[in-house]
Amino acid sequence: MLDIKLIREKPTLVKDNLKKRNAPDKLKLLEQLLKVDVTWRKAQTEINKLRQKRNQLSIEVAKSKKANKPAKKILAGAKKIDALIGKKEKILSELEIKEKSFLMGIPNLLHESVPVGKDENENVELRKWGSPQKFYFTPKNHMEILENLKLVDSERAAKVAGAGFVFLKNELVLLDLAIQRFALDFLSKKGFVIIEPPFMINKKTREGMVDPVDFEMATYKIENEEMYLIATSEHAMGAMFADEILDKNNLPVKLAGISPCFRKEIGAHGKYTKGLFRTHQFNKIEQFVFCLPEESWRLHEDLQRNSEEMYQALGLHYRVVNVCTGDIGSIAAKKYDTEFWMADGKFREIGSNSNCTDYQARRLNIRFREKQGQAPTGFIHTLNNTALATSRTMIAIIEQFQQKDGAILVPKVLQPYMNGIERLEMK
Repeated sequence: MLDIKLIREKPTLVKDNLKKRNAPDKLKLLEQLLKVDVTWRKAQTEINKLRQKRNQLSIEVAKSKKANKPAKKILAGAKKIDALIGKKEKILSELEIKEKSFLMGIPNLLHESVPVGKDENENVELRKWGSPQKFYFTPKNHMEILENLKLVDSERAAKVAGAGFVFLKNELVLLDLAIQRFALDFLSKKGFVIIEPPFMINKKTREGMVDPVDFEMATYKIENEEMYLIATSEHAMGAMFADEILDKNNLPVKLAGISPCFRKEIGAHGKYTKGLFRTHQFNKIEQFVFCLPEESWRLHEDLQRNSEEMYQALGLHYRVVNVCTGDIGSIAAKKYDTEFWMADGKFREIGSNSNCTDYQARRLNIRFREKQGQAPTGFIHTLNNTALATSRTMIAIIEQFQQKDGAILVPKVLQPYMNGIERLEMK
């Protein structure tokens, strides 16, 4: 969340940010927040004055007792003030809850380099790598290929779990695991600590890491408990240091999370949903970083470079876009999407890379200090980036490396993880 002091001192800056985001509902929320904040500050001032008056009366009581004078009236007055303070504190507590609720709904401040636009159609392409495959036959989509090779079974998965699930079979399972191991080995060499997080998170973690509206739409809740299945390892990793103070010389902390991801937003309106592209369950390797504020923009580019180096090692044709103000989520200050080329000639998202500045850390109270024993200096910055999501990476491999005979070429860097298998083909 944003610093309330910033909102008080620079409300126009925050309003302009919301206008860029094309978020009229948030503008109304900001006005409500400012009004509540004024009321809260007034109540706080009144309480402080009452406490001051009570302290003065306590001094008078002490003086009266020392002089052996009656203090009954003074004590009665102090008792009335105590009762009034109690009432005011209750009102103040209610105002604090309301203010925090409004504050949690105000999006992060956008970086100046984020392009202004209404939706994903106005994202700005930054670069492309590789070139489209030249097929001398009519290419198929990945599900046609996989069904022909008997490497998936979506009909029986639907019978077991419902639409949006799939059984992976034989070499496709090996390919999924190979992508995960390749990414982990790559990131381990880059100094990342490999993390397998809990696959469930609690309410505090949810509130600290994500936009509540988006989260409710995408995430599965455990019945009768304030627990949720993770939609990405990012959510669990980001809360690891909640309410902690990190030493400056131990930053940055770089984590590579490996986990299944559970999401219920498969039927989102207008989204591409075919085959493995948007399923309720998939595996992913996620980059997550805690760092000093002055390092976050450099690290944002480093994380992007890591992902692109992996896509290049796999030989995949992709492009990178700078996500515009109308398409970016409320948590990020800036976001890159990497999109892979599919056999229908279109680019679709394979991963995203976000700098969330101190927005999540402020919610989770994660701060840093110069050294052990000193007071905290400020809030750390957090960044997250999809290293490799296996389902979409598999789609890219299958569609870009399909052969006329229906086989799929396995990228050379993955072959050692698949016992030397070079092709996925009909047996």
